[in-house]
Order: sequence, then C-alpha cells, then structure tokens
Amino acid sequence: MTQTVPHNSLGLFAKYWEPGKVKTRLARSLGEVKAARVYETFVAASIARLSVVDCCHVLAYSPSNETTRAAFTAADIPGWSLAAQAEGDLGCRMSHFFDSQFNKGAKSVVLVGTDSPNLPLVEVEAAFEHLETSEVVIGPTEDGGYYLVGAVQKTPPIFANIPWSTPEVLTSTLEQISLAGLSYTQLDSWYDVDEIYDLHRLIEDLQDDLQEEPALRVLLNQILEVIES
Repeated sequence: MTQTVPHNSLGLFAKYWEPGKVKTRLARSLGEVKAARVYETFVAASIARLSVVDCCHVLAYSPSNETTRAAFTAADIPGWSLAAQAEGDLGCRMSHFFDSQFNKGAKSVVLVGTDSPNLPLVEVEAAFEHLETSEVVIGPTEDGGYYLVGAVQKTPPIFANIPWSTPEVLTSTLEQISLAGLSYTQLDSWYDVDEIYDLHRLIEDLQDDLQEEPALRVLLNQILEVIES
C-alpha cells in the first residue's frame, strides 16, 4: 500500500537460504546444508521478532529473482512488504534501499540484517527514537562492523568506499559520517553469528535467558534440531 503520510520504515536485509551461498564460514564447521538451515532459522526469527516494532516493515531480499521472491512469499509474513535488493556491493544495495524508502514517504529509515537474530529489540526501538534528534544512528558489532544503520529525511552519503567484510567497516563509516558533517548516535554493541563459536555463544545466550521471547525459544529449538540432525 502506498504511504500517504510520513512514516518510519524498518528494513530487513535477507538472503535466500541456498546451501553454499549463505553462512559460508559457519559451513566450514557444519557443512553447507546445515549452515543454510541455520541461516533460515535466523531469517524466520528476525522476521517474527521485528514484526512487533511499530513501523512499516520491508523485507529486502536477495538474490533478485523469482525463486527467492517465491520462497519469501511462501513464508507467509503478514505485515511485511517484499522488495528485491538492488545489484552491486552492499553499499550500493543499502543506499538504494534508503533512497527507495524515502521516495515512498518515509521520514526515518532503519535497516538491519539477519546475522544477529537475538539482537535486543530495545536497540531497534531506540534507533527510531534517536533519529528524532540525530541524522544517523548506527549499531556497532564486536567484529568491527555494524548490525543496524538508520537515517532521517534523506539517504546519508556513507555507503561508498567502505571496505566491506573487514574489521574496518565501522571505522570507515564513522569517518564518512564525520566528513559529511552529519550528527549521529551510536547504539550499544552486539555480535554477529558468523563462525561456529558465535553459534555456540548464541545457543548459550538463548539457554541462559530466563525471560526469552517465544520467537527466541523457537529459534533455540530449531538450531538444536539442525545441529543434532
């Protein structure tokens, strides 16, 4: 549905869970099939958890083909609109997503990925709150990247010339923010699940959380089922 009033837009970047195409570092320990199945649980958990955030929800999928769109359509995710990611590197795809959302009337746009399925929802909600006073918000990861980026009113010029998939992503992005003269707020740090030890950490965190959400209980059970199969 076309938005006619300013709104907050929350985007989730997700890949189709094709073995050998996702979680390649995790696949070195689990194998390509199990790694892809684990990633599929991350996608499902992210969708379920983010659905409670009060905003417009957009699932931006890749690769941009009918197979991927059909897979996400079949997943039955009410309340979410589907959009294909653009071509190009991660910076190009994120920039295009922000452009498209602002062109559709969004006043604030926040984008997250699927590598942190247990990310505290308070960080996502805080991101929109911070965008009431800052032009950019960013959520750093422990490995030098970021799990969330948001902006208000227009797409920030911070996605070009970034050494993606390196520990310098956050530092380079903050430099771009500074060069652009943009005000920003940094959220609390969190972790991505890329390696087998990250997955073990996730499992332990989910098991230790006595106040876990239903979606996180499902996530834990599904991960354990994949590993033990």
